[in-house]
Amino acid sequence: MTDGATPPPPRRLWGGRFAGSLDETADRLNRSLPLDQRLWPQDVRAARAWVAALRGAGVLTASEARTIAAGLNRVAARLDGGVAADAPDEDVHTLVERLLFEEVGELAGKLNTGRSRNDQVATDLRLWCLDAVAEVDREVTALGIALIDRAEHGIDLLLPGYTHGQRAQPVRWAYVLLAHVWPLARDRHRLGAVADGASELPLGAGALAGSGIAIDREKLRTALGFARIAGSSLDVTGDRDFVAEFLFALAMIALHLSRLGGELINYASSEYGFVRLADGYSTGSSLLPQKRNPDVLELARAKSARVTSGLTGLMTLLRGLPSGYSKDLQEDKTYLFDAVDTLLATLPAVRGAIETLTTCPERMAAALDGGLMATDLADGLVASGVPFREAHELVGRVVRLAEERGLTFGALPAHEVTAIHPLLQGLVASLGSWEHSVERRATPGGSSRASVARQIEVLRSALAGQLRQAPGGQIVLP
Repeated sequence: MTDGATPPPPRRLWGGRFAGSLDETADRLNRSLPLDQRLWPQDVRAARAWVAALRGAGVLTASEARTIAAGLNRVAARLDGGVAADAPDEDVHTLVERLLFEEVGELAGKLNTGRSRNDQVATDLRLWCLDAVAEVDREVTALGIALIDRAEHGIDLLLPGYTHGQRAQPVRWAYVLLAHVWPLARDRHRLGAVADGASELPLGAGALAGSGIAIDREKLRTALGFARIAGSSLDVTGDRDFVAEFLFALAMIALHLSRLGGELINYASSEYGFVRLADGYSTGSSLLPQKRNPDVLELARAKSARVTSGLTGLMTLLRGLPSGYSKDLQEDKTYLFDAVDTLLATLPAVRGAIETLTTCPERMAAALDGGLMATDLADGLVASGVPFREAHELVGRVVRLAEERGLTFGALPAHEVTAIHPLLQGLVASLGSWEHSVERRATPGGSSRASVARQIEVLRSALAGQLRQAPGGQIVLP
């Protein structure tokens, strides 16, 4: 078709039993091409495999199979060139078929022998999810590596750790950063499970009861790289569990980005001043010239609501649907595509903010106050045989005394501390530095230098490698 020419009328994959045409309003509601056209690479890929299957079943001659396969290659080239942009077709399947008719003529009518849009779209969507899982996994991994790299450089920086928004105990900056990498490692495992769940072949299921053509589905499975063949044609045409599982995994990733963003927003504030975002990841105020706004992190926090709403929308969509395909399922891609697109826009921006983040060690050190050593005092009493609950009570009295006097533990009058418990004054004198306090937390998973170094080692291993399919289609989890 030449530029500016009127596009040919759309073909339909149905209609012979209808006397009239679809009403214009119903046609607009029914049309999904603007959304599902992005499935064309998967639709063409599945069509190529189906051509080989039809040849194996004797439906196509060798010459016909070669002609259709070559036509599909030309269709793919046209689609890659953007021909779908203004196409009038109902959906991606009718678009591919119409273009194939333009390329090979009436022989194109043999392509859909024994298959349905129901098993087509289920196949296309699973293939798309497998590609998208790998893409999201790469970005999650890249963010995790960026956090680990920053942790290695910040392993000797100390700052308060917080619970309930209150200063709790001294910890390493690396320890704080790694606490956001562990969730990403879990996210990778979830993505691997999603890929495994999606790697089930629907093609050959027909509309619901299986294909009437003697298709070799095992060869189809191998050709398309699925791990297994669906056990039930009725189930697989309407199954969108894998989409729900993917959306849940995406929602968890978005939630973890939101928590990371929320913490760094606090630390970048004037009140904390622990970190500073680079200019490339900060914005200004339209009124206040002095402002440096962490908009990238705020938007990352906000995007979690958008992705989570997609999961909620899909779950609501699926509830109450009978077995097999219902047109309701046309809407599943709305939630899925938006969630994937949202995360693939958010993850690189957050990673860039992390990679260019600078720390303010002096502000971190200034936030370390004597009260953070309270647990060290209680532990010292416990080591001398005092029951922990009693030790907790005694140290609480020391803390109250220090607050009332506006003094650190070490500056309190010795006789007043000794009056609370005879061992306390000696313990106060032996508290040592903040580094000593942190190094006391040397248990696995703790904040000591050795524990943090071990976490870095374990997490680098967890983020190594990519999700992949082993021979036979089995998904290898990270």
